[in-house]
Amino acid sequence: MEELLEQYMDFLTNVKKSSANTLDSYRRDIKKYIRYLESNNIDNIGGVSGTTVLNYLLSMQNQGKAASSVSRSLASIRSFYQYLHRNHIIDSDPTVGVQGFKVEKKLPEILTGAEVDLLLAQPKCVDLKGYRDKAMLELLYATGIRVSELIDLQISDINTEVGYIICRHNDKERIIPVYALAINAVKEYMEKARPKMLASEDETVLFVNVNGEKLTRQGFWKIIKSYKEKANISKDITPQTLRHSFAAHLLENGADLKSIQEMLGHTDISSTQVYVRVVNNRLKDVYSKSHPRAK
Repeated sequence: MEELLEQYMDFLTNVKKSSANTLDSYRRDIKKYIRYLESNNIDNIGGVSGTTVLNYLLSMQNQGKAASSVSRSLASIRSFYQYLHRNHIIDSDPTVGVQGFKVEKKLPEILTGAEVDLLLAQPKCVDLKGYRDKAMLELLYATGIRVSELIDLQISDINTEVGYIICRHNDKERIIPVYALAINAVKEYMEKARPKMLASEDETVLFVNVNGEKLTRQGFWKIIKSYKEKANISKDITPQTLRHSFAAHLLENGADLKSIQEMLGHTDISSTQVYVRVVNNRLKDVYSKSHPRAK
């Protein structure tokens, strides 16, 4: 079974061109499923029924796993079985007809304008790290790009004269405008900090860590958490929070949904429409708190 898993991972890597995050998630989910089968003396991945798959999902639920985690695992397992069936490795797909548990879709958490200002004010340009962190936070909020896209940015991907970045994701690229404050922060980092941080002059990635090498997702996550604490913001802030805030604030200030979709890199407009609900909920909240006859 492990051999088939590696074969599938090779397919995801070289044919589907899946992201590192997707690969890690699928490998982790399927490995856990394989361990479950082995613990039940099942050594043939294709020799199971839908009941076995459902029992595995129920075992996850009994362990206290969230419905979202159970549903994600089913998606990973289903994708694996579909690959095996398409390639005639198994005769039938046992996940056909197996339904995931209902997941309550929560609206994304966003920051207020004041909270964004407070967060972006935390990095101080008194050392190399301060210049870098200010540039990264400003650029993330200015463009709404994913953290994986931020840390993959190359020097050649940013035009500081015109004010835009070229962002690449899943073999597609998009051009996103960048406001002047963010451009200036990036220029200061590139001029005053980056040359001194580099481990090698051949490094082409825009943002580097203290060792002069490409920053990791985990590294950036720690950075944003530390500034959240310094700003004393009670909301749970992740890199995705700034992406959500970027989209919601654009919508609140009159940007059209199609333009926001293009900047975010959403393939389906329905993914972008969630921000309409976010903005409407905020307006209802403001109304109920502020209107004298709504109290």
